Amino acid sequence: MTGTEEAKAAPGGLRLWLMQDVGEESKPRGGPHSSPREAHKTNKWWQVMCLTGVDYFSTLGYQPGIAALAAGAISPIATLVLVALTLIGALPVYRRVASESPNGEGSIAMLERLMSFWQGKIFVLVLLGFAATDFMITMTLSAADATAHLVENPHLAPFLSGHQILITLILLALLGGVFLRGFKEAIGFAVILVAIYLVLNIVVIADGIGKVIADPSLWSDWSTALTQQHGSPLVIVGIALLVFPKLALGLSGFETGVAVMPHIDSGPDDTPEHPVGRIRGTKHLLTTAAVIMSVFLITSSVVTTLLIPPAEFQPGDRRTGAPWPISPTSTWEAHSAAFTTPQPSRSCGSQAHRRWLVC
Repeated sequence: MTGTEEAKAAPGGLRLWLMQDVGEESKPRGGPHSSPREAHKTNKWWQVMCLTGVDYFSTLGYQPGIAALAAGAISPIATLVLVALTLIGALPVYRRVASESPNGEGSIAMLERLMSFWQGKIFVLVLLGFAATDFMITMTLSAADATAHLVENPHLAPFLSGHQILITLILLALLGGVFLRGFKEAIGFAVILVAIYLVLNIVVIADGIGKVIADPSLWSDWSTALTQQHGSPLVIVGIALLVFPKLALGLSGFETGVAVMPHIDSGPDDTPEHPVGRIRGTKHLLTTAAVIMSVFLITSSVVTTLLIPPAEFQPGDRRTGAPWPISPTSTWEAHSAAFTTPQPSRSCGSQAHRRWLVC
């Protein structure tokens, strides 16, 4: 074969990029003068955790608002139920999935093995449809929530107000562009993004916890509202269980965690059949992400329930009418002391902080 014929037979760059994860026996081979392909690069488990955190941790932006809308004053109790089921149920299951599916196939491939050929294929297609829908919902919700916080930021509102859809589309395009560049670039970007995001959440939640501790009447008002509205503790727990499905948006992060297992560093004694080091790193990833998320969910739920008036959680921003699940304006007003100067809190009738009592 001549050099010209060999060049024509060689696959294009796009095809090589699309086929880069296919097994070695199926990969296109280059000619004798082609350069060797780079080995698959892996990363520390905590770096890959930040990549999954772009999906998992992003739900912190709207999860407290959804919990408040779904459960009202019971929101912290409902969040405790979510955290308990996450740590006791989902986490052990996906730690087992990591052991049984160390190459990133996830729980869907494990379920496929239990069924015959066509039944398994159809079942997998259905589950993939649900997984893709969940991913799209989480991604668009997170982008829309980020847009809402940008637009409601008092420093940016004059420039961004009225452009919510355009900003959301730009954020989604930027996210897609980062992943198209490759997982190496995506992981590096995710580490920086997640670190900044979690630090900002710590600042806001810590400021809110400080306000709750400084005013014990908030706790007494909340507990009084619970007993007046629902009475029996069993009723409270029952309602918390009923609203659980509405709060389980972030659980898709576990499936993402096992899907990115091939990007986690392997141990020195790992083999393709038994990558013990990769499995261990993935278990560290899943456990650490679950614990971080649980702490943030509980504390953010307590802060939003006790400090933000229930009316602020209703659909539609009180200034613009934008259909966001929670008005970021209330977050700025409730926690502005962490960044600027203290703001006077609203009152219910003549008694300050009576958020959950009927006035």
